[in-house]
Amino acid sequence: MKQTLIWIGALVLGAVLGLLGLPWLQSVMDFVASVYTRLFQLLAVPTIVLAVVTTLASLGTQKESGRIFRRTLVYTLLTTFAAAAVGLLLYLLIAPEGLDLATVTAASESVSDSQPLTLYNHILSIVPNNVMRPFLEGNVLSLLLIAFAVGIGLSYLPESENKATVIKGCLGLQELLFTLIRWLIWALPLGIVAFAAQLSAQISGGLIAASLGKYVLVVLGGNFIQFFVVLPLFLLARGLNPLHVFSRMLPAVLMALFTKSSAATLPVTMESAEERLGARREVARFVLPICTTINMNGCAAFILVTSLFVMQSGGIQLTLPPMLLWLLIAVIAAVGNAGVPMGCYFLTFSLMSGIGAPVAVLGAILPIYTIIDMVETAENVWSDSCVCAMTDHDLKPVES
Repeated sequence: MKQTLIWIGALVLGAVLGLLGLPWLQSVMDFVASVYTRLFQLLAVPTIVLAVVTTLASLGTQKESGRIFRRTLVYTLLTTFAAAAVGLLLYLLIAPEGLDLATVTAASESVSDSQPLTLYNHILSIVPNNVMRPFLEGNVLSLLLIAFAVGIGLSYLPESENKATVIKGCLGLQELLFTLIRWLIWALPLGIVAFAAQLSAQISGGLIAASLGKYVLVVLGGNFIQFFVVLPLFLLARGLNPLHVFSRMLPAVLMALFTKSSAATLPVTMESAEERLGARREVARFVLPICTTINMNGCAAFILVTSLFVMQSGGIQLTLPPMLLWLLIAVIAAVGNAGVPMGCYFLTFSLMSGIGAPVAVLGAILPIYTIIDMVETAENVWSDSCVCAMTDHDLKPVES
């Protein structure tokens, strides 16, 4: 609650400073926003790459529990794709127009003059032809593709000292980056002030309210549909009673709502699954830690919807084929969102900065993200619970 009040206060302060119309003050705010954007790019890109690599590589160590893992992975991908698809469908139906940010940054001006984004150009921009070029150019989409390939490759390598050394080195670098990210989050109110000042200096408050209102409706609406409709349908399809499963897992869902952390909720989730839901211990203790790492329904929807919103704010003309490609990108990025503080926000920020979209829009989303994060985390834990229940149900006849 205290953090939320600080963020809201920073947003209000930045808006007031931007409305003052002082050229020297706006220059200072532009400088601070640029510095903060660079720091986000510096830390977020390698963090995302390492998260994807370590997440996928670690899955290869669980081959002895292949049946459980295969079902967990299938249900995770199905529910995550469904969440992103619901978000895309709502985005097309509600059609938020985006913010008119053609003059916010030079990057957004260059994007607004670009040609419509086609599927052909999108695929070509993602596939790298040089190992170092994506790192030098900060092409996040290419880096995600490389990270996905490296992670899968490590998972298929036989267990050896060399493999363990590589994975341990990646995990060590990841811990270092997490520390730096926590420092950056500590200074986050300063970044909010700068982004809010940029926005309020050039956009009317009415437009922001209208555009952000539709955006929030899409994000939260998608979460609620996934929570109350899609996931229960998955359970019904497997012959499970959604009300029964939900009532047994309610303590974990409520804790996730208020802690905004699937990892912190994991002990309660496991206890609820074993003691209240009746899932077998070997299933719950295998499935739930994996789901906490890779089963990010809410994150996938947030990345997709927010990316489309930010790109449209920068003038990028999106058609259905590239939107579907971004659905795939959002799912892959969400799978790699392993334990990163404010992971969905960092992932989206990094993706957008990598293609030159106006990341200043994300400054206005930050205070709203606190509420979105609560709902998304509850949805993630509810989805973890559903995957655990379905996996346990599927394996009972096999083992009886």
